[in-house]
Amino acid sequence: MRDPHFWQKDGFVARALSPLSLLWRAGSSIRTLTTPPRHPGCPVFCVGNFTVGGAGKTPTAIALFDLLIALGRTPHFVSRGYGGSLAGPHRVNPSSDRADQVGDEPLLLAGHGPVWISRERSLGAEMARADGADAIILDDGLQNPSLIKDCSFAVIDSQYGIGNGRVMPAGPMREPLHAGLEKIRAIILIGDQTPKFITDLRASIPIVRAHIETENGADFAHQRVLAFAGIGRPGKFYASLQHSGATIVETRDFADHHPFSTQELAELRTRAQTLGATLVTTQKDLMRLPRQSRDGISSLNIRLVFDAPDQLTQVVNTVLADG
Repeated sequence: MRDPHFWQKDGFVARALSPLSLLWRAGSSIRTLTTPPRHPGCPVFCVGNFTVGGAGKTPTAIALFDLLIALGRTPHFVSRGYGGSLAGPHRVNPSSDRADQVGDEPLLLAGHGPVWISRERSLGAEMARADGADAIILDDGLQNPSLIKDCSFAVIDSQYGIGNGRVMPAGPMREPLHAGLEKIRAIILIGDQTPKFITDLRASIPIVRAHIETENGADFAHQRVLAFAGIGRPGKFYASLQHSGATIVETRDFADHHPFSTQELAELRTRAQTLGATLVTTQKDLMRLPRQSRDGISSLNIRLVFDAPDQLTQVVNTVLADG
């Protein structure tokens, strides 16, 4: 799905739908009250967000993994496996598992370290612990009550912020802002803007700034590209391509987590050939393409870079010291 335009501003439609948010919030409360939380016996770091849609959780989880490795830990990722058919717990095998089985994000994470998918996140964390993990990185799950977290980060896209600040379906929020703020240790703000809600914050919550860098942007400099993406906010991907010096001659948007068909890929190849362009997509989208269909399709690879790395290291070290 794409974010409705009214999620950006607090207009008539958002206000009219606001009473329905009570149903969403009631469902979340019931789930919390009826789900006994569990802890795997090692520190659990949650990388989540307040809103639906892409905020940069996956590159943040990878950056946190690299930090924990540098600190001498053996972290494992745990994910719900959104978009996959397997309920788990299952350790992802990047050589044989497919996105329709485990989800695109777990496949991407598995290129960096061990990943467990489990719809019951606490079971996945326990399996990771039994397999040698001494730290868990929960990819998403800030609102999931089944797993006790030792440290939660809220990842925020500085341009999008929290939209109109209303809870679904009136806005993009998964829960009221005050409820989300109570759960987190720090906000990871990606980008160079400052959303109004950050300015208005009165709570003493650290703001850790970061930005996205491309790893292979030079590969696309001065190239004609047909860019396609099935992610929550494809505009960010296109902007990164342009910033890398690529000439985008056409874009194709698909639904978030879209499973590409053979016909769609054939049509994209034909159109790219007609335009004299190279096909480029995101890392997540590439994970959803059948391996035999990836020839001739490139991905723009990204990474998260912290403006003040020591700030995050201090937070993580504090959690590890607490056991």
